[in-house]
Amino acid sequence: MPRLAVYALVVCVLAVAAAVVSFVKGNWIGIAWVLVAGVSSNMWWYYHRKARLTAAGAAGPDEG
Repeated sequence: MPRLAVYALVVCVLAVAAAVVSFVKGNWIGIAWVLVAGVSSNMWWYYHRKARLTAAGAAGPDEG
């Protein structure tokens, strides 16, 4: 997995944890953490998928 995908996944997990802690304490700033988690989740998906497609393209087509 590419380094940027790993970083995005770590940020996503930490943002979810921060949102949970924030909501448990009664702070509504947890909404911002949920948004950060959403953006970092999309970044993880993008870089992970890009790496998979690059690896599949480097392996060559299986046609014919």
